[in-house]
Amino acid sequence: MKATHFGAGNIGRGFIGEVLADNNFTIEFVDINEKVINALIDRGEYHIGLAHEGRDTIHITDVTGINNAKNPQAAIDSVATSDLVTTAIGPNVIPFIVELIAKGIQKRRENGNETPIDIIACENMIGGSEFLYSKMETFLNEEDKAYIEQYVGFPNAAVDRIVPIQSHEDPLFVSVEPFKEWIVENKNRKATQIELDHVLYVEDLTPFIERKLFSVNTGHATVAYSGIYAGYTTVDEALQDDTILQTLKAVLNETGALLIDKWQFDEEQHNAYKKKIVNRFTNPYISDELTRVGRTPIRKLGYDERFIRPIRELRERGLSYKTLLSVVGKILCYEDEGDAQSMELKSRKASEPLDAVLKDITGLDDNTLIAEIIGAYHAVKK
Repeated sequence: MKATHFGAGNIGRGFIGEVLADNNFTIEFVDINEKVINALIDRGEYHIGLAHEGRDTIHITDVTGINNAKNPQAAIDSVATSDLVTTAIGPNVIPFIVELIAKGIQKRRENGNETPIDIIACENMIGGSEFLYSKMETFLNEEDKAYIEQYVGFPNAAVDRIVPIQSHEDPLFVSVEPFKEWIVENKNRKATQIELDHVLYVEDLTPFIERKLFSVNTGHATVAYSGIYAGYTTVDEALQDDTILQTLKAVLNETGALLIDKWQFDEEQHNAYKKKIVNRFTNPYISDELTRVGRTPIRKLGYDERFIRPIRELRERGLSYKTLLSVVGKILCYEDEGDAQSMELKSRKASEPLDAVLKDITGLDDNTLIAEIIGAYHAVKK
């Protein structure tokens, strides 16, 4: 079988690519990174390094690359002839590739291809595949939509693997943590003839995607902003500071209380899950830059994102969100000249009323909660 994967970056090669290769797919990576794509075309293989004591490597073969900036038709043809389409490009980039996917689906229809196919967005967001389809609809006619209704699935997914920013002499080598988790929701699947090994299929993805988002993503960002505030540069370095480690554990306790109350996760199992997260973050073989984890602070303060949503829902349940609130205060103080959103936030704080800025970026209309966030910001700013 063949897969088209949009995004030949570290997550694409080091996570999705590994799982697809393990399932005997040939993989056509689609990206605009000329150096990486040319290397994939020239070599047709690459290596993944596992960041643990054994330093094992995994050899990935039967791969190639497509530069969609220079050869968009090749990307369209790839979608038209694939058994599975996946993405790992970031939510902000999805709108720029949906036309290619739409044209690929149109070509499948025109070719009379009635083999069901799934398009799975493997992104750090809730409802990624549905979001992809919503952006793709603009490029579809009624015949396309009828064809999709019958033959093309957009199942949502949750993915979890730490893949830090890294630089290697080999542009294709990528180092990843040993842990990986890819969960796909059965709802909206059409290609049920494909059951991927190393993928968990569930009837309701929401509890799992919230568990990951409010534990791994919230926790990772907590370490990032707390670490930067304390003057550290990497995750492992920051977590050697017991104050930051205890902040992380306190945040995981708060989000854990929400997840257990909301989804009835087994408390003992969830405590083991939290412990595993802390162990992953403190992996001495991974050195992850805090600025990478902390980038795009405005997005991270979104209404349904990793801080505001658990704060909202904890507040509704009368549960504590004290530590989460203090981390939001640090996010609002975060400044990185290399991060456009950080600079935008700084500019807006200087030129607009803070409550108006917060209402806009968080989507909150609860004046009491806005006042609490402002209080947390001023407490950090001191």
